[in-house]
Amino acid sequence: MSVANGFSSEPLASHTMRSSLSSLNSPASARHPSPLSKTYRQASTLFLTRRLPEALTTLLPLITPPASADDGEPAPVTKASKNTRVKIWSLYLTILNAVLEMEMDEGKQAFGNQDWRALCAKVRDGEIWEEVVRNGYHGVEGDVDLEVVVNSATLLLAHAPEQTLNQKRLEAYFAMSNTPTLDLSGRLNDATSPVSPAAPAGSRYRSPAKGASGANTPRDLNSRVKLLELYTLHVLVRNEEWEHAREFINASPVLDEERREAFLQALQSLHDEQHEQERLEREEQQRQEEQLRREIEETRRIHAENEDKARKKLEQEKAKRDGSEIDYGIGDSPHAADKARPTRTASNASRAPRPVASRPGAKGTAGPLTITARANMVMSRMRVLLYQLSASLNSNPILLMRLLAFILGLVLMFAKRSIRERIQRVLGVSWNKIKATAGMGTKVSYI
Repeated sequence: MSVANGFSSEPLASHTMRSSLSSLNSPASARHPSPLSKTYRQASTLFLTRRLPEALTTLLPLITPPASADDGEPAPVTKASKNTRVKIWSLYLTILNAVLEMEMDEGKQAFGNQDWRALCAKVRDGEIWEEVVRNGYHGVEGDVDLEVVVNSATLLLAHAPEQTLNQKRLEAYFAMSNTPTLDLSGRLNDATSPVSPAAPAGSRYRSPAKGASGANTPRDLNSRVKLLELYTLHVLVRNEEWEHAREFINASPVLDEERREAFLQALQSLHDEQHEQERLEREEQQRQEEQLRREIEETRRIHAENEDKARKKLEQEKAKRDGSEIDYGIGDSPHAADKARPTRTASNASRAPRPVASRPGAKGTAGPLTITARANMVMSRMRVLLYQLSASLNSNPILLMRLLAFILGLVLMFAKRSIRERIQRVLGVSWNKIKATAGMGTKVSYI
């Protein structure tokens, strides 16, 4: 049973689509080929050779009502036997599944952009289910064959973005289909006999699959179990309706005790896997958030350390600059001032007092500076200027943008050849005037 093998919708879809084509070359259909069977085999051959547009074009006349019919003539597939009807619809759904699995460029090249998008939208929006019910079963949803229901639900499960419509369709089918009975008497001939063309119009169009949608045969029972698995273990799971799925399994009259237990175990396994996946996703999200928080804290710490280093460096440079100045002034001690004060005598009273030398840079004095002190002062001021410029640019990005715009404007201006030539002429004339002035000054000095 597929419940014990796996729960992925893609293997289920592939198995369901392939099983619908298993009776392609059956001996019964080969002995008495009908026009519908011939067209079906032709479309099947085209599909197996991956000629999807030709296969779809060949099959569409069987499932589409004639455009010229004024009396509401149904599609030819409604007149086929159950086996042929199931094969035709299963092949149609299989072709659509292959079309949606194509790459975008491949699909547009094979069908054209507009047609390929229309086919994809038909499946993803759930319109395909309505098409099957309307064209194949006269709009009676409960008359759809079990195999066709399984294939339609599998197609939506594989390609529809959400499963709400799929769930509603399956629930409507379960409500409208017959209560399953395992009475095989009188059912074997009805399951394979086509609808007689000579039958009255009301009986021919009213219910082509009437009585065949329940689990009245072992084959129908297996199909209904497969549909139950698709509904409970895939569609309801995708819609996060775990309790509903558990209640539906417990209340289903199709399942015996062994199958019911297997379904419940599979459902619990899926629930546990989802919880584990959610736990791993939460842990991964927490890990990413923690890593982001650590990166932010590390960035703040590095920024604070850089600011602290810059502040200490400025203080050290300021202290070094103050210490490099030679103190030639008079000390602050009053005793030193008394000792340094010159004494006046009668002999030198007429002399002028000697000027007191003061240290360079002292308040109210101006002394000569050495070359080293001047160089240190210039370098210190340049560092302070650069630091202030950097801090100003960091705090005011608009100023940086203006500077970049100004530089860019200069580059663009000098990129023009006419402007460069004009500037070169102006500089040349200025340089010639400077050389002429220097020459005249040299001649005057020589004279």
